[in-house]
Amino acid sequence: MHKKLSRQEIARRVAADIPDGFYVNLGIGIPTLIARYLPDDRDVILHTENGIVGMGPGDPDAPLDLDLINASKEPVTLIPGSSITDHVVSFAMMRGGHIDLTVLGAFQVSATGDLANWDTGAPDAIPAVGGAMDLAVGAKRVYVTMEHVTRDGAPKIVEKCSYPLTGYGVVDRIYTDLAVIDVTADGLVVTAMTEGMTFDTLQSMTAAPLKCAEHVGLLS
Repeated sequence: MHKKLSRQEIARRVAADIPDGFYVNLGIGIPTLIARYLPDDRDVILHTENGIVGMGPGDPDAPLDLDLINASKEPVTLIPGSSITDHVVSFAMMRGGHIDLTVLGAFQVSATGDLANWDTGAPDAIPAVGGAMDLAVGAKRVYVTMEHVTRDGAPKIVEKCSYPLTGYGVVDRIYTDLAVIDVTADGLVVTAMTEGMTFDTLQSMTAAPLKCAEHVGLLS
């Protein structure tokens, strides 16, 4: 029986992989959790599209300040040296290539790194792109965090996205509750899997061809 990572465990793994000195934007959902798990010895500057550069995780012991929130409308803190900007400056950073990495959620990712994360087309769905399109094309790297399959068991990594796209060929790496997969010129390459997971089982849960890296790590 293979293990599935929790949302917190996915966030912890992504946090461990973020290089020192990076300016990083965290999207809504699992990406927001990453702020809690950044290593203390690493200098990572968090940017939020609603206008904070130098965002810290929320502090449950601090007085609630409704003016100090992230893009998910969750309370956050400011680190020493942080700045607060208006939307014009914040989006200029996103569109101008000043963000080293953005971590976004997704409904689907294609075999070539196309990203769909703003509209499922369902009758009761509320489309909400926010700044995702700006981040997807403006950030130097794009990581995606998501469950490997939907609640109904349908693959979320597909040959071609069936939902409206956020960006073409923008995704560099996918973190799911089962694996870490790099999007390369040679296809989707599995670099880590959870305990008990086999490549054949992972492929059966993925609607796009996968390849194994030379060394596949343990995702825990």
